[in-house]
Amino acid sequence: MEPMTTGGFDTVLDFLTTEILEGRAPAGSRLPNERELAAQLGASRSAVREAIKVLQAQGVVTSSTGPGRGTRVAASQGAAFGRMLKLHVALEAVSFAELTETRVVLERAAAEAAVGGRGLSAVRQLAAEMVDVTDPAAFNDLDTAFHVAIASVGANRLIRDMTIAIREAVASRILDAEQRLTDWEGLRQQLVQEHERILSAIEAGDGAHAADLCEAHIRGAHDALG
Repeated sequence: MEPMTTGGFDTVLDFLTTEILEGRAPAGSRLPNERELAAQLGASRSAVREAIKVLQAQGVVTSSTGPGRGTRVAASQGAAFGRMLKLHVALEAVSFAELTETRVVLERAAAEAAVGGRGLSAVRQLAAEMVDVTDPAAFNDLDTAFHVAIASVGANRLIRDMTIAIREAVASRILDAEQRLTDWEGLRQQLVQEHERILSAIEAGDGAHAADLCEAHIRGAHDALG
């Protein structure tokens, strides 16, 4: 990282975001410690600390203690995107219906991309675990993990992170609807069967059919849960 003109919080934040955006601090890389950044930028350590806290809150960097750890650029932005989308939903800038439509587009692409990919055994394990899980909260967690796992198999990190984000943004609403549903068990069994059909199509190499099944699955659940 190259030296920069002196400044405070804004200088530190601008510097760090520029380093990340221009690729000089790639995902997984370790940032200089507070003392080094403060000296390099002519800023106080408190300014550095506050800038890092902001980036942590956004999910851009992660910090941990111990030898060789420190502050690193995050490899996944799913949680950060999720918080952003939750705020948009809360402010009524994005509707549940819009998120559902976006999810359809993403997960159709994810299902097609998963064909021939590595990691389908993990998806199969999640599908198997859901068969006997009747508690809505536990099922919801496994359901989210199932769809994220399919998105991860395709190796497109943006699809994976956006899938995580949308599921994070709608998770509480879905769970609330599931807990109020009079025939939760009927819907649960239907979702389990649909997951099995989606996965079987992916394993059979039929990405187009898997995408169609995925779309029908998402829209059907959306209609059932309101």
